[in-house]
Amino acid sequence: MLKGNMAAGVSVKHGLLCSKARLIYGLQRKISPYSVCIQRAAEIQSVRASSSTTGDSQHTEKYCLDLVRSRDYDGFLSSLLLPEKARRSSLALRAFNVELAQVKDSVSQKTIGLMRMQFWKTAIEEIYRDEPPNQPVSTELWRAVRTHKLTKRWLLRIITEREKDLDDRAYRNLQELEAYSENTQSSLMYLLLECLGVKNVHADHAASHIGKAQGIVTCLRATPYHSSRRKVYLPMDICMLHGASQEDFIRGSREQNIRDVVYDIASQAHVHLQHARSFSHNVPAAAAPAFLPTVVLEDYLHRVRRADFDVFHKSLQNRNPLLPIQLYIRSWKKTY
Repeated sequence: MLKGNMAAGVSVKHGLLCSKARLIYGLQRKISPYSVCIQRAAEIQSVRASSSTTGDSQHTEKYCLDLVRSRDYDGFLSSLLLPEKARRSSLALRAFNVELAQVKDSVSQKTIGLMRMQFWKTAIEEIYRDEPPNQPVSTELWRAVRTHKLTKRWLLRIITEREKDLDDRAYRNLQELEAYSENTQSSLMYLLLECLGVKNVHADHAASHIGKAQGIVTCLRATPYHSSRRKVYLPMDICMLHGASQEDFIRGSREQNIRDVVYDIASQAHVHLQHARSFSHNVPAAAAPAFLPTVVLEDYLHRVRRADFDVFHKSLQNRNPLLPIQLYIRSWKKTY
């Protein structure tokens, strides 16, 4: 009996020792140098991934900023004066617009242009599935869409209209130029209003007219450049009304009938600006930053009037050095 109790005691003691040994061995395994190294490596990799993401974000933001600064300087200045929460998204939208606008001049065949437009259509669909292509503008656009819940329809409308414009022909009439401007420049304005958190029917009406004015002025401003490449896009009905041929513009004619064409087109841009301002009393102050481009439009219309509507006058090819100050003052006043 005594031997049995002793044997049982030894067995229990042995069991406790074995359990303790297993516990110590387990702890040693858990804090082994190898495990510590693995854990440390994982932490370093996580930090590097985070740093890489930050670096990529800075790269895509700088890419868009540089693109807009070099190809849309007026839009670049206007974007800098937006509230901080909308500034980066504005640059992304303008970079997107630049990418589409330069397709027409950068391809030698329409088929290649259509392929690039299809890339952007697909990119927009992927952006709204949270799967943006690995391309700087697409990445920044995805961030803007996610931040401000931007309307996909406006982005697709810009692409569709730019795609139609690949036909490379003059506008048949002023209404066709206005429709193009509405679908491109006005759509961009609607998106900028969304970035500013503005949902107001009067602001939308003002944006529509400002976009049309901007499209018309852009067509006028680009006339010397297009003429140098033997291309004319001014509305044919107004050219025919004043007996002006495309060859007259290609030669850089400064005859009165050419000035009359410019006068009629510039006047329509001015009318749209006046219509936009007719809504100013009902437009919220928060929308004013989106309408800063009106300063640029006013500046060009004023200078072309001083040049007696000679669209080829050298003064129109130079930047107004006071434009940044004028934009800042308008931004401070919160008016358009």
